[in-house]
Amino acid sequence: MRVYIPTTLSGLAEAYKAGEIGPGPLDAYAVTPSLREWYVSDDIEELEYAALTRAAQSSLRLLATHPDVPRRRVVLAVDVGDGEVRYDPDLGLDPAALGEVRLSRSVPLARAAAVHLDADGAEHDVREAAAALGAADAGDDDAQFTVDGAEDHELLWYATQEIPNLIG
Repeated sequence: MRVYIPTTLSGLAEAYKAGEIGPGPLDAYAVTPSLREWYVSDDIEELEYAALTRAAQSSLRLLATHPDVPRRRVVLAVDVGDGEVRYDPDLGLDPAALGEVRLSRSVPLARAAAVHLDADGAEHDVREAAAALGAADAGDDDAQFTVDGAEDHELLWYATQEIPNLIG
């Protein structure tokens, strides 16, 4: 199963140094039955993109709580066994939890298939979005517009061999 683990550039550097993503438990996103039902699609690429987008939103939340790290969203695409992933079907009733899964333990970085990362040009919008997240959660429409602005930036795809250059 492909899972999308949200992190930051600092988190990616730590994972590279340790050779694993963790420690567990790890929150991630995947194509779950509730995500399939919500998006009403059988196109696996479309569903995986939806899970990746949810992970990018979670990465933004990590940035909001860690103001000292570079302002770029990072998502690791990792292949794990189905038995390593747990999800609560009842969470599928909550749109905010769509695709949310949990890995009980750390994952070797060697199982990562790709890194998805904001381009340098997204940093300003991501910085603004991370700062506005609390107000957006409280219902501020202008803040939500700012948060949505970060989502206008597509995450770029990088091979895992490029990690040293990304964290460089």
